[in-house]
Amino acid sequence: MTEPAAATATAQVEQGSFLTLHYRLAGPAGDVINTFGGKPATLSVGTGELSPALEARLIGLAEGARAKFELPAGEAFGERNPQMQQWVAKKLLDEMGDPQDEYHVGEVVEFATPDGMGTYAGAVLQVRGDGALRMDFNHPLAGQPVTFEVQIIGVL
Repeated sequence: MTEPAAATATAQVEQGSFLTLHYRLAGPAGDVINTFGGKPATLSVGTGELSPALEARLIGLAEGARAKFELPAGEAFGERNPQMQQWVAKKLLDEMGDPQDEYHVGEVVEFATPDGMGTYAGAVLQVRGDGALRMDFNHPLAGQPVTFEVQIIGVL
């Protein structure tokens, strides 16, 4: 007599899970990130790769699940902070990159973190005659309603 095969439990997302997933982040102006139709993303829940509000939506989803969440303005990436708009001197730009680079309003510029271990980005708001840039270091979706769509491919 044979025993019935045990049902395999579907893995669910929890704190510390390593995920392979497709996701889309969109604001009122459209997509900011969309991996559907391309290479899926991989991330670890709880390490800050996504905002806490987005990670909270993932907790409890099963492998294979697809879900769409509407987050109200400011919940996903906080409110816009005017102190996150700052002038960056041309001298600093030259030290961090190519002195021949030209910058334009709307362009996104990536900077190395002070410890050199990562990067952060800002959008150019204004270019001054002396080459200094007024940058906005707020997340592009800060202060906006966000649509977060996800398809969980794998959970480890």
